[in-house]
Amino acid sequence: MSPAVEKAIEAIRGQFGRDNVLVAADREGGAYVIVEGVPLGAPFAQDDSWLGFHIPSTCPYADVYPHFVRSDLSRRDGGALGEGISGNHNFPSPDALKTPGAMPARAAVQISRRSNRKDTAGIETPLHKLLKVIQWLKSR
Repeated sequence: MSPAVEKAIEAIRGQFGRDNVLVAADREGGAYVIVEGVPLGAPFAQDDSWLGFHIPSTCPYADVYPHFVRSDLSRRDGGALGEGISGNHNFPSPDALKTPGAMPARAAVQISRRSNRKDTAGIETPLHKLLKVIQWLKSR
């Protein structure tokens, strides 16, 4: 992993706890990351979820996109998950599983929250993006 990716992972571990953050390096210097036990609650039926994403080797210049959560994500009111959320995905993708030491794929729901005007000066780190995605989910 590149030094910038390692730094990003350490920041995520600092926020969520070392034992709650699973990491598998990719072949290009990036990493696949899963944060376990992310609190959700209302409006979702599930109290928590894992949240997965890929930090590319071009960190901090690339957007961390998309994010993934548990495959059984559902709303308490039985309504649709809504715009920017789609089912029937896997995290990491089958191609990523060809990497030695890769984490097993998990059935997932994809969260599409692209940062079109990403600030590469360091304001939107992978941790910041993760927190924004969690906040967005909770505001649904």
